[in-house]
Amino acid sequence: MPADFKQRALQWGAAFPHCAYFKPNGLDYPHGPFAHLLAVAPADCASLGSLQELGKLELSALNAAPRCGFVTYDVKNDIEALSSQNFAGFGWPQLHFFTPTTWLYWRDEVVELHGETEGVLAQIMAQPVGPSLRTVVPVVRPRLPKEDYLRAVTAVRENILNGEVYELNLCQEFYAEAIDLDPTNVFWQLMEASPAPFAGFLRWHDHFLLCASPERFLSRQGTRIVSQPIKGTIRRGATPAEDEQQREALRHDEKERAENLMIVDLVRNDLARVAETGTVRVPELFGLYPFRHLWQMISTVTADLRSDVRLEEILRATFPMGSMTGAPKIRAMQLIEQYENSQRGLYSGSMGYIGPNGEFDLNVVIRSLQYRRDTGYLSFQVGSAITFDSDPEREYDECLLKAKALLQVLGAMISE
Repeated sequence: MPADFKQRALQWGAAFPHCAYFKPNGLDYPHGPFAHLLAVAPADCASLGSLQELGKLELSALNAAPRCGFVTYDVKNDIEALSSQNFAGFGWPQLHFFTPTTWLYWRDEVVELHGETEGVLAQIMAQPVGPSLRTVVPVVRPRLPKEDYLRAVTAVRENILNGEVYELNLCQEFYAEAIDLDPTNVFWQLMEASPAPFAGFLRWHDHFLLCASPERFLSRQGTRIVSQPIKGTIRRGATPAEDEQQREALRHDEKERAENLMIVDLVRNDLARVAETGTVRVPELFGLYPFRHLWQMISTVTADLRSDVRLEEILRATFPMGSMTGAPKIRAMQLIEQYENSQRGLYSGSMGYIGPNGEFDLNVVIRSLQYRRDTGYLSFQVGSAITFDSDPEREYDECLLKAKALLQVLGAMISE
């Protein structure tokens, strides 16, 4: 295959109303990164649109199509007695998994073509792929002004002092309007700026997600389920010596370790609801992993699933992921609605795929751009975990650090 085959394939795939591309970026990751998979389907494809439909999903032969799609943060409203009245710029369906008519697997240097394959390779090879044109979005604006964000952090600390929560993930949206961009072009720029093991590209009609996520929400491999929450962030150093200093600073940061441990305990409790008794384990606590701009503290929690558990029940027990809510989870989500002024939509939800044998892999949608081609609305969201020890200015700086690659790709400045 030519060196630019991936670019040609995505260019071809992104013309379909339903397209999902999962890109591991050649990165090692405990329990493995995403599979390298591209799946497409026409507008009238078979799909699943609710937790209840996921619960009725019948397992198929091993050579059947994977189901590919997403779960938005708002599925929380189906799981708990919650709602949101905040601004929504997108309108994704709450949940959508489609059955592709054609799908491609990259396995080492081999590309496998499945489903309706006649003429597909020729169509892919005929795609025009030229020099990448720079997309420039000069200014993005915060929907939550900095001073309001700082006040919200202070208020969350009061909630913690009053015993309502002991950690809360507070997020904010940056947006631009009337934007015209090429989603595939921007996706490849994002992969260059921030390669990640759970990266992906999604199209649902005129809605696009360009995702550079480093975080796995859940995967199922046989009867084993794995969750790998991220809590703990520090910038990379400019030199090897400074980089090692930063790594050690994160390793010994008591606040970051406390954040991570709180969410590990929450994940252990969630998985215990669907696991065989006594099988929940934490094989790695406070693991430190380097990414292009950041060191991240990542822990791994595993469990053996009960034999009768379906994906609907697993999601009802674990979604939304604790790393994006805080704990206790329900009260944290209520306070999130109070302090944030944008609906999260697909941000802090999940994209992933379900294999024909019932195995699945789902990421956490962070470090991502959302775009509506029909309205020109473009946005990204970033957040950080607030504990009682949080300093508001430091938390704001952490948000900007997480936004660095997205701002770089857009060529954007933040304007108050």
